[in-house]
Amino acid sequence: MKKINGVYRNQQMHWVGDGFPVKNLFSYDRLGQVISPFLLLDYAAPYAFSATEEQRGVGSHPHRGFETVTIAYQGEVEHKDSHGGGGVIKTGDVQWMTAGAGLVHQEFHSDEYAKRGGLFEMVQLWVNLPAKDKMTTPRYQALSAADIPVKALDDRGSQLRVIAGEFQQFKGAATTFSPVNVWDLTLQKGLIRSFQVPAQHNTIVVVLEGQVQINTTHEIKDHSIVLFAKDAETEILIEALDATKLLILTGEPLNEPIEGYGPFVMNNKAEIVTAFAEFNQGKFGQIAAETL
Repeated sequence: MKKINGVYRNQQMHWVGDGFPVKNLFSYDRLGQVISPFLLLDYAAPYAFSATEEQRGVGSHPHRGFETVTIAYQGEVEHKDSHGGGGVIKTGDVQWMTAGAGLVHQEFHSDEYAKRGGLFEMVQLWVNLPAKDKMTTPRYQALSAADIPVKALDDRGSQLRVIAGEFQQFKGAATTFSPVNVWDLTLQKGLIRSFQVPAQHNTIVVVLEGQVQINTTHEIKDHSIVLFAKDAETEILIEALDATKLLILTGEPLNEPIEGYGPFVMNNKAEIVTAFAEFNQGKFGQIAAETL
């Protein structure tokens, strides 16, 4: 079985805007190349929002050099960007946004969800772009729940959704710039299952809810990540000690310098300086105003 290199847990919540109460479970500024090509993961654990007529979320802000992946478990988010991408991410949906050369976007609770209120739960994952693709044209992949292949893991509701990459005969819904797997799992208590991951990939298991035992040796609680050695082993054994929600992330490391500042992730400081300058010059565009 794959060697476990580290387990990290974070229960400290902070607000992103006024619509996203998140816990940062990993980020490149602490872990660097160990998690490449992944950069960051924020988990908005279930949070009850009251009904409102007000707009909640994050207003216009820029990105360059990477991709954002938003997985909606409960609630709805409406996205708009300066490259024409947009739509409502509903429960079960995934948004895969390539910032590439640069765009401006906003993320707010959808009007319908805001008016009715209720539980809100989402993940946002940042995936780095290879140096050769940092300045690619921005694009937007709206993946509805129906678009995402689902593999049943037992007859009690345990399942694996293939958001990106491959699992057995299932091919993920998202198109990616480098080889990655993003598997979204729901496990019922008592399930014991072996998962095969590529030996040449960095591998992260993210436990969102519940509790699992991994490789028969490590009990992992919610809001935790498990990092594995990039060794010749390919097997991870997971036992669900409770009803559990988790992600398995694997990716071929880019092995390129990572230079990030705020909303930009590039390969060197000069590129970061250029990103700020071009954003300030309006080269990232503007979000189109609504017409009545």
